[in-house]
Amino acid sequence: MAASELYTKSARVWIPDAEEVWKSVELTKDYKNDDASLQLMLEDGTTIDHKLDPKTKNLPYLRNPDILVGENDLTALSYLHEPAVLHNLKVRFIDSKLIYTYCGIVLVAINPYETLPIYGTDIINAYSGQNMGDMDPHIFAVAEEAYKQMARDERNQSIIVSGESGAGKTVSAKYAMRYFATVSGSASEANVEEKVLASNPIMEAIGNAKTTRNDNSSRFGKYIEIGFDNRYRIIGANMRTYLLEKSRVVFQADEERNYHIFYQLCASANQPEFKNLRLSTANDFLYTRQGRSPVIEGVDDAKELCTTRHAFTLLGINESYQIGLFQVLAAILHLGNVEIKDRDSDSSLIAPNNRHLTAFCELVGVTYQDMSQWLCHRKLKTATETYIKPLPRLQATNARDALSKHIYAKLFNWIVEHVNKALVTNVKQHSFIGVLDIYGFETFEINSFEQFCINYANEKLQQQFNMHVFKLEQEEYMKEQIPWTLIDFYDNQPCINLIEAKMGILDLLDEECKMPKGSDDSWAQKLYNTHLKTCSLFEKPRMSNRAFIIQHFADKVEYQCEGFLEKNKDTVNEEQIHVLKASKKFDLLVELFQDEEKATTPTGQVPGTGGRTRLSIKPDKGRDTSSKEHKKTVGCQFRNSLQMLMETLNATTPHYVRCIKPNDFKLAFSFDPKRAVQQLRACGVLETIRISAAGFPSRWTYQEFFSRYRVLMKQKDVLPDKKLTCRNVLEKLVQDQDKYQFGKTKIFFRAGQVAYLEKLRADKLRAACIRIQKTIRCWLARKKYLRQRSAAITIQRFTRGYQARCLVKFMRRTQAATVIQKYQRMCVERKRYRQKQAAALAMQTILRAYMARQKYQALLREHKAVIIQKHVRGWLARCWYKRCLEAIVYLQCCIRRMRAKRELKKLKIEARSVEHFKKLNKGMENKIMQLQRKIDEQNKDNRVISEKLVSLESSYASESERMRGELGRLRGVEEDAKNKANQVSSLLEELEKLRKELSVTQQEKKTIEDWAQKYRDEMEKMVSELKDQNGLLKKEKDDLNRMIQEQSQQMTEKMTRAIAQETQQLETDLNEERSRYQNLLTEHLRLEEKYDDLKEELAHSTNVSKPGHRRTDSTHSSNESEYTYNSEYAELEDGSRVGEDVTRGMDTSLTLKLQKRVTELEQEKQSLRNELENREEQFQRARARDDAQFRKARGAELEYESLKRQELESENKKLRHDLAEMRQSLLGGAAAGAGAPGSPAYKVLLDQLNASCEELEVRKEEVLILRSQLVSQKEAMHHKDEKETMTEPSVFAKDVNKLKDADELKQAYVGVKDTNRLLEQQLQAQRRTYDSEVESLRGELQNVKEENNRQQQLLAQNLQLPPEARIEASLQHEITRLTNENLELMADDPTASREARVIILRRMVDLMEQLEKQDRTIRKLKKQLKVYSKRIGEMGAGQAEGQTSPGQMVEEPIHPVNIPRREKDFQGMLEYKKEDEMKLVKNLILELKPRGVAVNLIPGLPAYILFMCLRHADYVNDDQKVRTLLTSTINSIKKILKKRGDDFETVSFWLANTCRFLHCLKQYSGDEAFMKHNTSRQNEHCLSNFDLAEYRQVISDLAIQIYQQLVKCMENILQPMIVSGMLEHETIQGVSGVKPTGLRKRTSSIADEGTYTLDSILRQLSAFHSTMCQHGTDPELIKQVVKQLFYIIGAVTLNNLLLRKDMCSWSKGMQIRYNVSQLEEWLRDKGLMNCGAKETLEPLIQAAQLLQVKKKTEEDAEAICSMCHALTTAQIVKVLNLYTPVNEFEERVSVAFIRTIQTRLRDRSESPQLLMDTKMIYPVTFPFSPSSLALETIQIPTSLNLSFLTRV
Repeated sequence: MAASELYTKSARVWIPDAEEVWKSVELTKDYKNDDASLQLMLEDGTTIDHKLDPKTKNLPYLRNPDILVGENDLTALSYLHEPAVLHNLKVRFIDSKLIYTYCGIVLVAINPYETLPIYGTDIINAYSGQNMGDMDPHIFAVAEEAYKQMARDERNQSIIVSGESGAGKTVSAKYAMRYFATVSGSASEANVEEKVLASNPIMEAIGNAKTTRNDNSSRFGKYIEIGFDNRYRIIGANMRTYLLEKSRVVFQADEERNYHIFYQLCASANQPEFKNLRLSTANDFLYTRQGRSPVIEGVDDAKELCTTRHAFTLLGINESYQIGLFQVLAAILHLGNVEIKDRDSDSSLIAPNNRHLTAFCELVGVTYQDMSQWLCHRKLKTATETYIKPLPRLQATNARDALSKHIYAKLFNWIVEHVNKALVTNVKQHSFIGVLDIYGFETFEINSFEQFCINYANEKLQQQFNMHVFKLEQEEYMKEQIPWTLIDFYDNQPCINLIEAKMGILDLLDEECKMPKGSDDSWAQKLYNTHLKTCSLFEKPRMSNRAFIIQHFADKVEYQCEGFLEKNKDTVNEEQIHVLKASKKFDLLVELFQDEEKATTPTGQVPGTGGRTRLSIKPDKGRDTSSKEHKKTVGCQFRNSLQMLMETLNATTPHYVRCIKPNDFKLAFSFDPKRAVQQLRACGVLETIRISAAGFPSRWTYQEFFSRYRVLMKQKDVLPDKKLTCRNVLEKLVQDQDKYQFGKTKIFFRAGQVAYLEKLRADKLRAACIRIQKTIRCWLARKKYLRQRSAAITIQRFTRGYQARCLVKFMRRTQAATVIQKYQRMCVERKRYRQKQAAALAMQTILRAYMARQKYQALLREHKAVIIQKHVRGWLARCWYKRCLEAIVYLQCCIRRMRAKRELKKLKIEARSVEHFKKLNKGMENKIMQLQRKIDEQNKDNRVISEKLVSLESSYASESERMRGELGRLRGVEEDAKNKANQVSSLLEELEKLRKELSVTQQEKKTIEDWAQKYRDEMEKMVSELKDQNGLLKKEKDDLNRMIQEQSQQMTEKMTRAIAQETQQLETDLNEERSRYQNLLTEHLRLEEKYDDLKEELAHSTNVSKPGHRRTDSTHSSNESEYTYNSEYAELEDGSRVGEDVTRGMDTSLTLKLQKRVTELEQEKQSLRNELENREEQFQRARARDDAQFRKARGAELEYESLKRQELESENKKLRHDLAEMRQSLLGGAAAGAGAPGSPAYKVLLDQLNASCEELEVRKEEVLILRSQLVSQKEAMHHKDEKETMTEPSVFAKDVNKLKDADELKQAYVGVKDTNRLLEQQLQAQRRTYDSEVESLRGELQNVKEENNRQQQLLAQNLQLPPEARIEASLQHEITRLTNENLELMADDPTASREARVIILRRMVDLMEQLEKQDRTIRKLKKQLKVYSKRIGEMGAGQAEGQTSPGQMVEEPIHPVNIPRREKDFQGMLEYKKEDEMKLVKNLILELKPRGVAVNLIPGLPAYILFMCLRHADYVNDDQKVRTLLTSTINSIKKILKKRGDDFETVSFWLANTCRFLHCLKQYSGDEAFMKHNTSRQNEHCLSNFDLAEYRQVISDLAIQIYQQLVKCMENILQPMIVSGMLEHETIQGVSGVKPTGLRKRTSSIADEGTYTLDSILRQLSAFHSTMCQHGTDPELIKQVVKQLFYIIGAVTLNNLLLRKDMCSWSKGMQIRYNVSQLEEWLRDKGLMNCGAKETLEPLIQAAQLLQVKKKTEEDAEAICSMCHALTTAQIVKVLNLYTPVNEFEERVSVAFIRTIQTRLRDRSESPQLLMDTKMIYPVTFPFSPSSLALETIQIPTSLNLSFLTRV
């Protein structure tokens, strides 16, 4: 098809425009070959007539289809020309906010002038390992490509970053180096990558400055070589610099600054360490105030200086050197402020004591006189003499500035040299990647020597770039074997020859510099004479004789000759240099100006340091003196360094980054087309486009072409051979065969052909859409008609029904009205009759009630009179009875008192003879004490009686007084009664008056009653109103109650939600803590592996193995045990184990508990002892105040009491001893039936119990006697203490004798009564004491009975156990019993704790000796049994079932089926010897093949075997064996995982076995929490001697590490499949078409051979699941693994989606949703829907939905915001920006809609991170899963080679 045929109506083209460079227009009329103009219409609707060039007839550039606009690679555009490139860059930059775009091999980077979140570590990880075309363009993609090619091709690489000032070159280079530092890491511990990055702030401080175009412009070029070792890790770096802009030190234009370091120093001048520099603000110094812009907005210079100093320190430049550098910089500032004045026209001078010159001399350590002399003079040398010539002021000022520039240049080179020294390494460099940050093509209004050198360098780089692009194109055509012709491209070699060839511009410049009177004008004339007529690229300006023009590859540039010679010479007064070199106080300054042979090479490499291989050529280092150095011109030096750079680049594979400055005003995301086109032309991007367009720029694989243009083929055209199909179709569609070529794997198209094919495809799809629309509209119209017809029929039916219902309703109402009238009349008549009846009944009721009330009142008055009489008579009778009773009682008391006195006299007489009877008969002592007690009681009674007598006398006197007063009162009353009788007559008269008043009052009462009736009516009315109001209030109350209930319900729901959120937050915090702990475990494992690697390397290098150390205690912490694993394992492997003296039979944890308890009791004992001493002191002081006679009387009684107490204690000890003998007799015999009734032990127990009961009865009586004695003693003490306040008995007797007989009887009666009461109280107290003692004895007896029952049960259980386990079980029981008894004893009696502990330890030692003796016996019997078994086998005898004697075994034949019958006696343990431990670990762990074990044996068999071995070690109480077995197991698992950690089956197998081993340790730990699901048999198998809780934690940590390694292993397997299967592969064929791709080819989305599909992912997931199930992994753990895998799949897929513009389309969203549904179906098939895996895919699902939903209106924005709750705002905006239509029917997302989304999501509080963290691992838990498998039933297969294990 001819190109002119594409210019039809509605075709869009580009025409030139003065403002926008290119403007898009649309044809309104078809173009014909003879037309002289085109009819066009602008986008605003304006019609124009575009004239064509009559000579060339060149048509305007065609515009690409909309679906190609915004492509990642400019070479993917169908039409490759300048307007298409410019428009594509603008759309990506403005609309999609994408700053990177590929242009073939070039990465175009547009400076956004805004910080973007696309350079984080997550982005680096996303690009790491990816192909360059698979991801969106990025500087990281270029860096990854360079890194990958370096590793793959074994060839050095270079990244060339160029562009204008302010385009972002430095930032791009910085990010490239950061990528290498992050991805590769360092080969040593010196953190070389940090040092490489630390060089950036240093070089920016001393080499960057603010310009009008850029706030951080690099004023020098640099090439950084980052060195790598053979493992491609960073080992060092080297930096080369080019053409530092020294003139900026002494001059800056407006709105520009000097180098940053000067302003940083001035901003930090107030710091103490900078006081000696005598600095102030930047405005005070000439060299920093000329630009009048000392501050950069948003930059803190003081803070930046801290960053610079930190970088200096990191690179090894110490504090003293830093201060020296700052001194030199400060001296340069002071030197610029030195004012030079005119002395006359030919000389100048400096004022004496110039402040700034003084500061300069002090800072650099030179004399003021010398420096002031040579600043104003210079020395001239001739052949014979030397002259000193004064300088005019202007020349002296220039000399001063030249010195400043020279000092700064030397300082700059010194810093670069030391940075290179810090980055150099002794490790041999294997390869390197160079990053070139160099200035781009520059053209200004005034261009001088600097611009000339810059453009010269760009000419060289452009030539290299053109050759490389042409080479790549040629290689592509040759590889595909298609015919190709030489592509014509611009060769700038003539321009380079003009500059650097012989007699070129640089040669003439150097020649003129050597001339004594050379000048810029003479040099210009030489240029005109030499090149003006011979070279077309050289021109002379019309209006100037001091300028020249060069035609560069980018543009024409006019250079001003003024200053060329001076800048090329770069001269400085040598005498000034000599003065500086003579400085003796400042060594750094001398070092700056040292000779060249002592300095480093220009490349920064230290001479003599080997180990580095370089491909570049070193410059000549043969210059001997500084004078020769100064004679070499700047141009010559720059040409040499540029030549060396080009040789280095040609020896590497280059990668190009072209930085574009979008506008000159530093506006964020603002695009100026004029400036952009200018830079695109200058940087070679358009040249790349032109070279590509000259050939076949569009390239498709056959599969991609078939998939994209399948719609253009008919069914008969589709052949099995896709290649042949594409040939046939393309020949039909494109007639001109020159427009395409068929390669081996691709089809190559000329420019514009893809657009033509896209037009054909769009037309075909449009026709199909119209047909589909036609059919759909017909179907919709018919459906609408049928719906309307059905609606009409329905309306008619309902209308007729309504009319019929109305007629029926009228008839019913008429009949109902008649019935209502009848019943209403009946109701009225019935109501009238009932009212009359009710009135008659009411009158009768009132009358009868009145008569009944009158009768009731009469009866009531009669009844009350009777009651009053009854009570009065009763009161009189009681008064008479009380007086008689009191008289009788008084008589009795007097008689009893008299008798008591007589008895008292007798007792006193007997008491006086007590001492005599005591001497005669000592046996009467108890009787005497009883008598004494009685005497005391009687004395007490006497005192009480006397007190009562006194009280009675006082009461009698008061009663007499009261009676006398009453008598007087009665007499007064009698007189009053007489007076009252006289008043009766007057009262009668008053009564008559009152009757009259009563009648008046009755009338008033009637009036009041009438008023009350009226008031009552009003109140009733008011009450009714209030009732109405009350009803309303009740209604309001109900409403309020309802509202309150609703609010309460809402509050309840709110609280429920709050509680749920709080619970979720707590769960989140728990998961975070768990995740943090597991991350620490991961870090610990990584450090441990690193330590092991270093240890192995050290051992390999030195061949010296260091012995480890051994754990000494099983109770160490988990961390300590982990650190000792490696050393112990090394000891076990070396066979150098040393036996430890461990006391057998000692339960370590039990001993520690006892020791702790003993310590606590000793402390308590000490505190009680101190308290006792304090109390004793107080008691001694109190007793000292007592009477000595009282102490003497108490002595004998206390001695008797102590004797009785000692006797009781001895008896108590005897009882304890008997009880101990009883227990010993029960435990002594191990024979069967020892605890049965009738056995000796049972009889001894009964005898002991009977004796104990008898003894207890005796002791009860003694206790009663003793308590009575103690009570009597206490009462005696009480009487003696109160002897001062009480009256003697004789006094009481005298007083009593004075009383009358009645009083004496009364007192006697009271005394006897008190005595009886006291005796009764004592009896009750003794009864309570007796009851309590009986209860305690009964409890003790019950305890003895329970103990007896337990002993019997123990004996019965021991009989069921095998003989070798009986003694162990009884021994363990005895230890437990003794421990408990010891603890009880220590709690009861702290003073006896030590003795009890010694006794227990002795008993334990005795029991252990007994156990050892039994073990020896058992081993002896086993040997005999083996001998007998061998003999039986030889004799062929057998054993009958149920026989036990050896003789019978010999006689009976052997039946093979009965050999394993004794399995029922196995205890689920495996015994092994100490020397077999390494063999066990080797066969069971190190050399075990997981696949065979998983297929043929029970799951978790190794874990069961290890636990059974551990059980036996616990059974024999061998703690060393337990420790070594656990340590060896853990170390062996770690070793096998380190060796085969990439094998999924191995990691899964050991994860399952480690978890099963952990569950076994819990299940058989003896903890009740883990024993709930155990059988009784399993509970018998619990560990008995050791508490392995801390080892459980260690094994749990090991399981976590294995889990993380399993996840990592599975991730490595799945990682290559995820992107291909989830994104690239078309699961639903034909839904998404393949768009054209550029030079950076993507991974094909078609399922070719070897590519991964979704089925590959599902098959791999099924393989993972089946393997874990075969290994016996816990179901809950499998759920967690699947959840983690699905998170990885979702995160990786979403991250790639966010970084790939070609994947963000409607059809791709459908593909993703289908793929997710397949994953969910897999979960459903495996029963894993509730494991949380589906929720992890929610962000991916929402991203796919976001690609498919409408994105136009406000409602769409609201729907998107509510739907995408799992996506962050950055992710939503990124997807919308990346959304790309695949077909013309789709529309792009508008910028306004994206801004609406951002506004709605502004209030979201979320992380700004764009990508999901693919390295995040959910915290894992290991829920307890007990095993129902019985240990004794486990069989060990012979394939495991564990024959040395013996089942027990």
